[in-house]
Amino acid sequence: MTNNNISAKQKAAMFLISIGPEKSAKIFKYLKDDEIEDLTLEIASIKTVSAQVKKDILNEFYEICLAQDYIAEGGISYAKQLLEKALGADKASEVINKLTMNLQVRPFEFARRTDASQLINFIQHEHPQTIALILSYLKPTQASHILSSLPIEVQVDTAKRIALMDRASPDVVNELERQFEKRLSTLVTEEYTNVGGLDAIVQIINQVDRATEKNIMESLEIEQPELAEEIKKKMFVFEDIVTLGDRDIQRLMREVDNHEVAIALKGANDQVKAIIFKNVSTRLAAMIQEDIEFMGPKRVKEIEEAQQTIVGIIRKLEEQGEIVIARGSGDEMIV
Repeated sequence: MTNNNISAKQKAAMFLISIGPEKSAKIFKYLKDDEIEDLTLEIASIKTVSAQVKKDILNEFYEICLAQDYIAEGGISYAKQLLEKALGADKASEVINKLTMNLQVRPFEFARRTDASQLINFIQHEHPQTIALILSYLKPTQASHILSSLPIEVQVDTAKRIALMDRASPDVVNELERQFEKRLSTLVTEEYTNVGGLDAIVQIINQVDRATEKNIMESLEIEQPELAEEIKKKMFVFEDIVTLGDRDIQRLMREVDNHEVAIALKGANDQVKAIIFKNVSTRLAAMIQEDIEFMGPKRVKEIEEAQQTIVGIIRKLEEQGEIVIARGSGDEMIV
């Protein structure tokens, strides 16, 4: 087996075998459970590692570590320059490609380690296109917090730009990084990097507060109805409870607080109320209705928070495979 025919996972397993169990155990402390499981299975399936393969893998590991140090010190160009002197031009390009592609080095790493509240001050006065590009590289939890804190008109513009974004030039990303961090994050070596898109904005919108979500979606429905429809197919809002099956709603009702349901339904349309009451006992339906009637006026924010809490439970149940959310064509159930 040549080195080129060995998968990244096999190389990792062989590397751990080569350095011995004591050092491997220390590395395992920094891995996720599923990564440990995958590597353990891979190690178990490897019978022998030839001396030449072992030497090649250890050399490759050393070269990548060397490249990472150079990148941290001065960026991709600096690393490539030093590696070319040490390894030659062809080998240097090969190492840089492996590092950026296999390890998925991404720009704005410093921003992903920064608290979202601090990043808001960083970017809130930037152009929406700049904000959109930066949010596309952040964790959804960070990006959603920042998006919620932007002015209403900027929220919609930014969300639209993220959804329609397809790719970004490394030069543009490079320049933005220089503005927000003295030391550059690494850039992938491809001509363009994939950023943004529908999945990115859906992940962000799914985690913003209810008011921000409504503002963005309502504005997009007016400005770009087709885009709004594509986003809605991939996400779930409180009013979409009507699309759940009876069994799913019954499963949901076992998880939610009845008073929270009453608050959420106080601001809901009749269709949502009807399907909820249909899937609970007559006694519970009467209790919820009575709670709605006697709870008095509620602030819109309080109602929206209750609705968002229930949506969060729905999304959690979907992730656990407890319920099914229909998301456009292809999700119909056949009984």
